[in-house]
Amino acid sequence: MAQQAYMAETDNGGSGPERRGPRLRRLMSRLTAGWRGDPRIWRRGLITAALAVLLALVMVLHAQIPNRIGNLGSLSETFLPWFGIISVPLLLLIALIRRSATALIAVVLPTAVWFNLFGGLLGSNAGTGGNLTVATHNVNAENPDPSGTAREVAGSGADLLALEELTETAVPTYEKALASTFKYHSVQGTVGLWSKYPISASRPVDIRLGWTRAMRATVATPEGPVAVYVAHLPSVRVKLEAGFTARQRDRSADALGEALYDDKLTRKILLGDLNGTMNDRALNAVTAQMRSTQGASGSGFGFSWPASFPLARIDQIMVQGVEPVSSWSLPRTASDHLPIAARVKVPASATGS
Repeated sequence: MAQQAYMAETDNGGSGPERRGPRLRRLMSRLTAGWRGDPRIWRRGLITAALAVLLALVMVLHAQIPNRIGNLGSLSETFLPWFGIISVPLLLLIALIRRSATALIAVVLPTAVWFNLFGGLLGSNAGTGGNLTVATHNVNAENPDPSGTAREVAGSGADLLALEELTETAVPTYEKALASTFKYHSVQGTVGLWSKYPISASRPVDIRLGWTRAMRATVATPEGPVAVYVAHLPSVRVKLEAGFTARQRDRSADALGEALYDDKLTRKILLGDLNGTMNDRALNAVTAQMRSTQGASGSGFGFSWPASFPLARIDQIMVQGVEPVSSWSLPRTASDHLPIAARVKVPASATGS
């Protein structure tokens, strides 16, 4: 009787697994009902298909977009990931609404290009180990709570902490708040470096601005000396009459790249707000010789600005002669940037170079 009751209940069939197949087929049938037998599915949506092909070409050939007019090349490269994040779902939705097979097939092209460019960032490349934790934060000159911001980033566990956009009046506040965590520090102009290890040879770096927004110091880590740079490149603007104005930022990036190239130490760490992404060709003088910890060992895109809704990663941690292990964003502070951190492995050096 029990067996008969069980069989009867299954046959009546509300939720058995054998019912899922027919339900899925009925759902797919409803979705495609308007498509079958419609010869216009190949003729509709040609404009959408053309836009999809154009989007794919822009992403593939972004390096060929000229900077002569409004720095369009750099502007497109700054927000390149968003081309696919926003445009591909929108084109897909239009193709479905239009019931266009041509458009649907065309949307596959920018989708494939986007995943080829950025698909590797969707997972986590973080490793374990490392022997040095570094962090950087543009604290914002108008920060209403500098002491609170200092305490929050100090709690990250960083051995080295770089701060940008320091004002003369706020420096004593940061020095006091960070004194118990970091024994050594150096401030040059509007940038500063705090360290748990001794600092020497600290000096400004000329990035052709007329005032100091970059510095270089030697940090005596347990594995030997490391050249640490802190930089805040000039801001960029998007103006209707001038486009993406970044000429001063580009000149400063070239100067910073020259300083890094000329440095005699082989192990270097760059921390700071570069006001540009790793895709931006204008930063090639820097990016061509250093690795991004986020790109090598991060999870996701690691967007850092603006803090309220991050759209781009313009704050960077980059290394040369040092191995990235993991990279991440820290919780939001009172600044308009998110602080970022990384764990790296500094190789031991018998020569100290």
